Amino acid sequence: MKRILVIDDEVNIGLLLSKFLKRNGFEVKTAVSGASGLDMLSKEHFNLVLCDYRLEDTDGREVLKKVKAHYPHLGVIIITGYSDIKLAVELIKLGAYDYITKPLYPDEILNTVNKAIETQEALALTKPEPAIQINANTPTSHFINGQSPVAKELDRQIDLIASTNYSVILTGESGTGKESVALSIHQKSSRRNQPFIAMDCGSLTKELAGSEFFGHEKGSFTGALFKKIGHFEMANGGTLFLDEVGNLSYDIQAALLRTVQERKVKRIGGTKEIDLDVRIIVATNENLQEAIKKGRFREDLFHRFNEFSIHLPPLRNRGTDILIFAESFLRMANTELKKNVGNFSDEVIESLLSYNWPGNIRELKNVIRRATLLTEKNCIQLKALPLEISTFSRVSAIEQVIENLPVAQNNHDLKNAALEAEYETILKVLKEVHFNKTKAAKILNVDRKTLYNKMKAINLE
Repeated sequence: MKRILVIDDEVNIGLLLSKFLKRNGFEVKTAVSGASGLDMLSKEHFNLVLCDYRLEDTDGREVLKKVKAHYPHLGVIIITGYSDIKLAVELIKLGAYDYITKPLYPDEILNTVNKAIETQEALALTKPEPAIQINANTPTSHFINGQSPVAKELDRQIDLIASTNYSVILTGESGTGKESVALSIHQKSSRRNQPFIAMDCGSLTKELAGSEFFGHEKGSFTGALFKKIGHFEMANGGTLFLDEVGNLSYDIQAALLRTVQERKVKRIGGTKEIDLDVRIIVATNENLQEAIKKGRFREDLFHRFNEFSIHLPPLRNRGTDILIFAESFLRMANTELKKNVGNFSDEVIESLLSYNWPGNIRELKNVIRRATLLTEKNCIQLKALPLEISTFSRVSAIEQVIENLPVAQNNHDLKNAALEAEYETILKVLKEVHFNKTKAAKILNVDRKTLYNKMKAINLE
């Protein structure tokens, strides 16, 4: 049973919270001051702290600082009657999971408490150990937290912007997890109990875009047999995520601008304007400012979206975060495939860390899912990885050697030119036969010993 500590100097509120949470399956202890709450924490284990911001002996900010200093993995939710964005942002930056404003609503409290506990447990599971031990049989949350400096900066920016209503542009290469970040922003915002609607703009045709965005009335055009609710209307009160927004036609951008500016939408064929309360998060893997210069994207729409921007780093720049992602994807694959694969071999770990991951997190997820399917025992071995990954470090090493071969400055040294061409041919053939040296020697029309000697000459035996 999960244990919650409620710190509130208003005894009646503390009792009400205690009864409500106990009815929902939690064990609850209450404290009437910051000092007594911290003392209780030093003596007993808790999964979560709910702390009122205004206390007689201190305030929630100071309690939060002390909790995080001594129990960094313990989730803290601050209760306040002061709906102040600046204060909320400051509290989240200090480490609070979330804040709840008075008056208190049971559904909001329960939802926030459950998500806080789930998040803290997931963080504990994904915390890397010094030996990079992989254990993959426990569930994970949708958003995976890394531990690299770039991951921590990403987390900081998400926490900073989540509690505002700013529109956000997410940039980064394809597959870097932009939708997961958008969902994380939504789940940490005050809109978390409202819809999160994701829309792939890259797959929209010009003819369908208006109907998908704004909806249509029955009979408004040929084929409109039923009334359709558009994505803006579906997301009302919540968050609308527009992926690959740079692919929208200029005409649709103009219609989108009007909706974003006026926060009103009218279905195609309709007469009634519907008021909107929607937070917009957009994502792109292209440079929208370059698209503006080329006349492919509206500058005024860009500035409407660009109230805040977050750049997602490519996976190859995230160091051992790759293993955190791999572990999480292995857990997911185990659940999906009803398997019990526990870890990765040392060779697999080396390959995962050395590969350049052009498809980023999406590619890694697919690779781990496939490897889990192919693995019969407890440990994923090198043979379960695609050949371009398992041989990547060897290919890179050979390419580096060839690149460093001495070439005459005047580029007319036949000996060096021939040597370079020879090793380029050897590498090409080795890649084609997936480093089967017997096959390579046959194709190259040399015996195995000759091939070995040539590779040994540049320390690649």
